[in-house]
Amino acid sequence: MFFTGVLISETTLGNKSNHGTPLNVSVRELGRSPGSMWKFVEHIPVPEAFGTPLIGATPGSVLDLELRFEAVHEGILVSGNVFVEVTGECSRCLETFEDDLEVDVQELFFYEEPSAEFLEQEEDQQRWVEHDSIDLEPVLRDAVVTALPFQPVCREDCEGLCSECGIHLADEPGHHHEILDPRWAALQGLTGEEN
Repeated sequence: MFFTGVLISETTLGNKSNHGTPLNVSVRELGRSPGSMWKFVEHIPVPEAFGTPLIGATPGSVLDLELRFEAVHEGILVSGNVFVEVTGECSRCLETFEDDLEVDVQELFFYEEPSAEFLEQEEDQQRWVEHDSIDLEPVLRDAVVTALPFQPVCREDCEGLCSECGIHLADEPGHHHEILDPRWAALQGLTGEEN
């Protein structure tokens, strides 16, 4: 991949992390020189609560980060991809399933508070460079959670459960129940048939 500007370092989390959290990354080396950049490729344990009640990052899995940190006039632009394994409960058949998720990330961390005019145009929450470091966790959490499906399914053609008896419809193709309208129940005896 071609980068413009100066690649300061291709770094690992070990010498960039500070403040005791693995996703709080020092950007001091980038300085305030627009065009300076470095790659951030890391594999870190998934923090707590990366998901919704039905689907989320698999506990004990890792976030694979392939990010680029670039100094621009307003702050540090972070862009790239996040890969994570997710575990969910199918909203149709209630079975547990696993899948891989790739999410694009792009966020600007401001050096200083932007002008009131800029803030009026922006509806999203602003992020800041604080003490020469940025906290990636809220950005990554927002990116992953908003990319998760609202009603996850184990597969697109999942038929779900029978609304009458609760069996998995995939286990019994053609399964159905004959439902008699109660208003016609009195006439059922005239045909000589029973349920």
